[in-house]
Amino acid sequence: MDAAPRTALLLEDLPEVAAWLAALLARHYPGIDIQHAPTLGVARQWLDSGLQPQLALIDLGLPDGDGTQLIRPLAQRCPGCTIVVTTLFGDDAHVFPALRAGAHGYLLKDQPEERLGAALDGILRGEPPLSPAIAKRLLRAFQPVAADDTPGVESLTPREREVLVLVSKGCRLPELSEKLEISRHTVSDHLKSIYRKLNVNSRAEATLEAARMGLVQL
Repeated sequence: MDAAPRTALLLEDLPEVAAWLAALLARHYPGIDIQHAPTLGVARQWLDSGLQPQLALIDLGLPDGDGTQLIRPLAQRCPGCTIVVTTLFGDDAHVFPALRAGAHGYLLKDQPEERLGAALDGILRGEPPLSPAIAKRLLRAFQPVAADDTPGVESLTPREREVLVLVSKGCRLPELSEKLEISRHTVSDHLKSIYRKLNVNSRAEATLEAARMGLVQL
């Protein structure tokens, strides 16, 4: 971003947190016009009305859904918007889906205010707005490891590879069962085997392993 953003969308359901973030934005970007949405529904109405924010702060845990659901349509309708997740969730299950959906940054709201402010300042310099804990998580996730320590695609059966690819694309248990024409119990058995062989504990981690093995692209 070459200049300070003039318009912002703030998706945050807690009034006191919304006021705090709005004040933070106003201090770092004097004169910025902030539209506040307390729910996904209100945020979608703003987009449908033609709002074109240059900056968006997106909370994830909302009364009517997950803020990640707004990121992709926002990125498509407003390609010039810098989309930053602002949340308390710093786990893989939240971080990677948000970044895959199109978020440009991920800030944890429980970090010191000066650190959040520094991240906002960095947007003007083209720096990815990432909390240090999130940056470390990403580095660990993509850090090359010795081949002997990395489970290879050959460790999975053809059916397990098929399940892993679908899981990486966001398919849930009922969808997997329907697409593969097998019972949910059998799908669960495949997932347990995949998790054990890849030494992972979540769908997000399994997706990263699938990308490392070249089965999918993030």
